Amino acid sequence: MSGRLLLLVESNTTGTGRLFARRAVELGVVPVLLCADPDRYPYAAEDGLRTVVTDTADPDRLAATAERLAADTPVAGVLTSSEYYVPAAAALAARLGLPGPSADAVRACRDKAEQRRTLAAAGVGVPTFAVVSTPAAARSAAAHRMPVVVKPSQGSGSLGVRLCADLDEVEAHTRTLLAAGVNERGVAVPGRVLVEEYLTGAEYSVEVFGTEAVVTVAKHVGPLPSFVEVGHDLPAALPAEVERELGRTAVRAVTALGLGWGAAHVELRLDGASAKVIEVNPRLAGGMIPELVRRACGADLVRAQVLAALGRPAHPEHTGRGRASIRFLTTDRDGVLAPDLTGALARARAVPGVAEAVLYRSPGEPVGPAADFRGRLGHVIAVADRAAAAADAAELAVAELAGAITPTATDREEALT
Repeated sequence: MSGRLLLLVESNTTGTGRLFARRAVELGVVPVLLCADPDRYPYAAEDGLRTVVTDTADPDRLAATAERLAADTPVAGVLTSSEYYVPAAAALAARLGLPGPSADAVRACRDKAEQRRTLAAAGVGVPTFAVVSTPAAARSAAAHRMPVVVKPSQGSGSLGVRLCADLDEVEAHTRTLLAAGVNERGVAVPGRVLVEEYLTGAEYSVEVFGTEAVVTVAKHVGPLPSFVEVGHDLPAALPAEVERELGRTAVRAVTALGLGWGAAHVELRLDGASAKVIEVNPRLAGGMIPELVRRACGADLVRAQVLAALGRPAHPEHTGRGRASIRFLTTDRDGVLAPDLTGALARARAVPGVAEAVLYRSPGEPVGPAADFRGRLGHVIAVADRAAAAADAAELAVAELAGAITPTATDREEALT
């Protein structure tokens, strides 16, 4: 190992955050997690990941911490796997003269209102939308286009995204969003809300690296009015012309936003024969999608992102032709996890084709319906040579995991009436 450092500015609490650190070690550099609260990251202690506490919301303090570390050991790169800290990581990389995306482009991209305006001006298809700052303005914007999606102008993981069926609901949800001065990480958020057209076409994501579409992913979304992602299949089984349309639109969006360095996760919906961009995220996908890509296609997007941060050639290439699916465990009612989860996990892992089955919660823990990604209770990943086989295995295995949830007494009584 070279001793050079890869600085990780905060992280995902699960999934790719841990993988970033592991790939750094494999590539011969020392990962260092810069964070405000190490307790958010149990994997750091489990993996022996070096952690330095600093104020990651303050650019000057973050830079001072990085410069102090660099005085002792050369810093080779800066990255983050967290949506909320991509601008901070990009700005820090630029300050240290290291590779990274344009900090200004990333900052603008993270503001969904600014992103929408930029894409619309470039002729990239987006839903019709309005940016509002009061409940009354939201009501007015929605008056002639119900139902509508109301969402915060900054956010991740479907947090605060809701399909509103009537004007009173639009006004009430807007009021709730505007009342939140900070997000779940404690980072200040602007007092703006998007009111946008609800597209009913199938939803996909395109994983872009640089300006190349790597793979198209079919999304599964849970019950409305929330938009919780409950599964992904890749590569998506699509006619060639539809896949080209999705890929072409995703790359046009990335280019219009001034991105094109490293990974971007572009979410789209079909609107007739056209693809419209729901949002562009200037980072790797969440939801374990990079792991699905690695298992199905052989392209390691996490490794490629680390290589890019280190200034090394990074070209994720397909080396396989498999299919992979993930299904997340959610519940539609209040309940509690069984005191012993080993049986449910064993049954899920025994399903042919299942490569991984994980529960995120502890035995005996109360659970309830998911309003966003935080309500997901676990996942299974299945791999096969056919799309249908991978999806079927994942569905069967997640049903086995669901056996670990016992409804509360009230819910059992309602189910019997």
